[in-house]
Amino acid sequence: MMLHPELLRAARTARRPLLGATALLAAVTATHLAQAVLLAVALARIARGETAALPPVLGGVLAAVAVRALLGRLQRALAARAGARVRTDLRDALLGRLGALGPARGAGDRAGAVRATLVDGVEGVDAYVSRYLPQFLVTCAAPPLLLLAVAAVEPYAVLALAPALLLALFAPRWWDRLLARRGQEHWGSYEALAADYLEALQGMPALRAAGAVARTRARLGERSAALHRATVAKLRVSLVDTGITDLAVQGGTVAAALVACASAASGRTAATGTYLVLMLASECFRPVRDLSREWHSGYLGVSAADGIAALRTARPAVPDDGAAELPAGTPPAIAFHDVRYTHPGAARPALRGVTFTAEAGRTTAVVGPSGAGKSTLLALLLRHGDPDAGRITLDGTDHTAYTLASLRRGIAVVSQETYLFHATVAENLRLARPGATDRELRAAARAAGVHDEIAALPDGYDTLVGERGATLSGGQRQRLALARALLADAPVLVLDEATSAVDERREAHIGRALRRAARGRTCLVVAHRLASVRDADRIVVLDGGRVEAIGTHAALTERSAVYARLVAAGGTGEAAA
Repeated sequence: MMLHPELLRAARTARRPLLGATALLAAVTATHLAQAVLLAVALARIARGETAALPPVLGGVLAAVAVRALLGRLQRALAARAGARVRTDLRDALLGRLGALGPARGAGDRAGAVRATLVDGVEGVDAYVSRYLPQFLVTCAAPPLLLLAVAAVEPYAVLALAPALLLALFAPRWWDRLLARRGQEHWGSYEALAADYLEALQGMPALRAAGAVARTRARLGERSAALHRATVAKLRVSLVDTGITDLAVQGGTVAAALVACASAASGRTAATGTYLVLMLASECFRPVRDLSREWHSGYLGVSAADGIAALRTARPAVPDDGAAELPAGTPPAIAFHDVRYTHPGAARPALRGVTFTAEAGRTTAVVGPSGAGKSTLLALLLRHGDPDAGRITLDGTDHTAYTLASLRRGIAVVSQETYLFHATVAENLRLARPGATDRELRAAARAAGVHDEIAALPDGYDTLVGERGATLSGGQRQRLALARALLADAPVLVLDEATSAVDERREAHIGRALRRAARGRTCLVVAHRLASVRDADRIVVLDGGRVEAIGTHAALTERSAVYARLVAAGGTGEAAA
């Protein structure tokens, strides 16, 4: 009888169907009681030779069975509805929380472990809520009432039944703490195995190239063995729990039967009373046996509850306490005022007093060697973190004054690492704007320089691109992501190495298209290859977390030592670093 606060909280979202399912389960229990009473009457009449009076009683037994079948079907349907609601609401809440936490949380969690919590853990909560909780409530109510009924017939039988019931219900609780620990160990092993398998599947090309498939297989084998050991350890404790319950049930039933027989032999009870005690003794333990069975069904939910609670209550890297909405359609001036930031756990700051302004409706490029702080700057703009000191403003308004949703909706981002979903080209593009027309899709694709290649695909814009865009080249994936950002029609466009996966000829073509698309938008471009930023209205050179220089390409070539080194190195930050 383990009641986890996190699972009870989840059950509140389906309170009404859950109460209905519990009431129907109580009615099912009542049909068992009615059947037991009728069978006791029938057996007593047979013992007395009153067979002529049996048909009505047996008809009542059949009616109880029929009603129980109907009620059972309704109860299972209502319980399934309650479980589905809990599962859907909990999964939506966890996904929403995961989205709010942002990259800072994702960097510390393994995708496979999070997937196990969102999928398998939530499924376990479904079974716990829809099956275990209703049975738990019925078990709390039914046995005491049945004991009162037995006491009315044969008080001495209660002396045999009550200790057995208490033993069946509470003796296994001595192992609850150990069982919970074993369950957490089992869930931890399961999460680790799920994470390793997902990582191996996603990284299979790299494993093959490195000749590490055999080593990875061995590591997965060790994880599987650890999961097996954790499962067996959990089962050992669980079997002790089940064994104690079964021993108490059988012992209590036998003891009650002996008392009933002794009472009948002494003439203290009639035949009907004797049979009634025997039947009710068995019914006293039925809810306990059912609870033990449903416990094993919902145990996965208890094991995953701590992980679910940790994800649900995790605090995002930044508070969403802004109230303003970022105006749509009006490109803002973006200003960085003495921005300073140190990554958690880092010994040195990533940004050291960065100050510059990206003018409204203009293109501002940010360049510098690796580690200069370019990506950190963009992450702070998107509020994946907040500066330790200084401010970032949009048209003079601190960007923390805007709601996170409106801020991120107003900034379209194309990064070096693009992500496409297992869907059609059109569906991937419409993630940015679900109501976009086919004409708008094609216009965005043309601006990104990918329309002709989409048209050449087997089904054009209706072609499935595979998971992570597996059927496309790296350049095609990046240009599709670029088209998606253009389709969003946000007032701010951020390009973080957006053309890194295309050749120089294609980059020049996309650059011209982007210059057209950037009109009317405030555009921030981060790049290592200087060819993609030569025509920017302003170029900001970062070095060591500081602004080293600001100007045009021609001016910086003459007066910025860092920029000159980048140009001399062919515009590759890594080479210049």
